[in-house]
Amino acid sequence: MSNLLKDDPTPLDFEVGPIRPPSEARSLLVRVSRNCPWNKCTFCPVYKKRKFSRRPVEDVEADIEAMGRVRDRLLDVAAERSGSGGMTQQVIHRVMQDAPLHAGIGQVALFLASGGKTVFLQDANSLLLKPPDLARVVRKIKEVFPEVERITSYARSQTLARTPVEGLAELLEAGLNRIHVGLETGSDTLLKRVRKGCTKDQHIRGGRNVIDAGMELSEYVMPGLGGVNLWEEHADETADALNQINPHFIRLRSLGLRSGTGLREEFDAAGFDPLDDDGVVREIRRFINGLDSIRSRVVSDHILNLLEEVEGELPGDKQRLLDVLDGYLELPDEDRLMFQLGRRMGALRSVEELDAPRIRQQLAPVVQQAQAHPEGPAALIRELITRFI
Repeated sequence: MSNLLKDDPTPLDFEVGPIRPPSEARSLLVRVSRNCPWNKCTFCPVYKKRKFSRRPVEDVEADIEAMGRVRDRLLDVAAERSGSGGMTQQVIHRVMQDAPLHAGIGQVALFLASGGKTVFLQDANSLLLKPPDLARVVRKIKEVFPEVERITSYARSQTLARTPVEGLAELLEAGLNRIHVGLETGSDTLLKRVRKGCTKDQHIRGGRNVIDAGMELSEYVMPGLGGVNLWEEHADETADALNQINPHFIRLRSLGLRSGTGLREEFDAAGFDPLDDDGVVREIRRFINGLDSIRSRVVSDHILNLLEEVEGELPGDKQRLLDVLDGYLELPDEDRLMFQLGRRMGALRSVEELDAPRIRQQLAPVVQQAQAHPEGPAALIRELITRFI
C-alpha cells in the first residue's frame, strides 16, 4: 500500500489543521483557514504564536481533489485486501501504519470506515472567508464526495453576530449545515476575564442567527471556568444565554489547566482558584437546573468530563440528568474520590462500575496515595488530567 500512496506521480499532499471537535473525530478534515484570528483566550493553548490566514480557494479545492484521489486509492487497496472494496479493520491498520507518509491519509481512512458522510472545515473560524468563497469550497466537497451529508465548521460568536441570516442561509443551501461555537460561558464578567473577545449579547445574537438560518448549532460550555469565585454566576448566566439561543446541542467540555496558557499562569501565581471535581459537578447541576423551555441535547463527549452519563434530550431528560449528578454527589467521600481517580486513570467510565470488587481493590492503593499527597487529592487529580491535555 505504501507504493500506491507514496510513489504515484499525481499529488496527494493536503493540509490538515491541529484540532477538531470530539464529535468530528471521524470526519474528513478540510482546512480552509489557518489558526485563530483572535488567539487571546487565556484557557486555550492552541495556535499560540501562529498567524491567522485565509487559504486561497484554489488551494483548498486542490486539497479536496487530492483527498478524492486518496479515497480512490484506499478503496482500491481495500478491494484487493477484502474483495469487497470496503474499509476493513485490516486495511485501516495498514493505513495507520503508513500514516506518517502524510497525517491526513489515516484520517481519510477513518472517514471512509465511518461511512464517509461527514466533513469538518478547519481551523478556528472558517466563516471569516467571504461567503461566496466558502460556498464554493462546500460545493467542491459535495462534487468530489457526493455521499457527504453533513458539513460543519467552528465559528466565533462575534463573527456570527454580524453575519446576516441570509448569508448563512446561502451557505446552508451550498451544504454547510452545522456550526460549532465555543460559548464557554454566558457571564460577561468571566468572558472579559478570560479574554474571550465577545459578549453575552454577541453569543446570543450569533447563535440565533445560525438557528434562524436553519442550520444546526452546537454550543460548547466550559464547566469549571469560573473557579471558586465565579462558579454560580458562570452557571446562571450560561444557562440564561442558552435559554435564549435554544441550540440543537449543548456540549460540556470541562476546564483543564493547560501548560502554556494564561489561566495556568494565573493558577501558578495563586490568582485563580479552581474548583475540584465535586465543585464542578455542583456547578453543572446548577447550570442544567437553570435550562428552561429549550429543546437541546446535552452531550458530555470530552475526555476531561468526569461524568459521561450527563447526556440526554431537554426538556424530557432534565430530571434524569439531575438525578445522575445528585447520585454522584450523594456517594460517600471515599467513593467519590475513588471514582475521580479511576476516571482520570482510564479505569472507570461510570459510577456503577464502582460496585465491582475487583475495581475497588485495584483503586484502593491509589486512593491512599491521593489522600497522602502533600498538596491534597485535588493536586494529584490535576496531575492525572494533564495526561489528556
